[in-house]
Amino acid sequence: MGLRRIILDVLKPIRNPGIEDLALELENLPGVDGVNITVKEIDVETLTLTIVIEGESIDFKLVKEKLEENGAVIHSVDQVIAGKRMVEIPYVYIETQ
Repeated sequence: MGLRRIILDVLKPIRNPGIEDLALELENLPGVDGVNITVKEIDVETLTLTIVIEGESIDFKLVKEKLEENGAVIHSVDQVIAGKRMVEIPYVYIETQ
């Protein structure tokens, strides 16, 4: 088993490709089963995106290369899940005083 989920904070120029084309390019990478791209912020020349990629064995290097081919830059890797199953962060209620 490899990487099963990657959540990225990405900066991409507004120019082509659009996010729909970028999602399809990422989805076609080996080991990727699904892609969700959400626009968080729009600037004059750039889009700030949250990209969620899920699959059985995602190759982070290929994801990074595909983003760079499209003029995008990874700001941060916000979540990575690896292993035989998806392990989610449990909800914990913390009472504030």
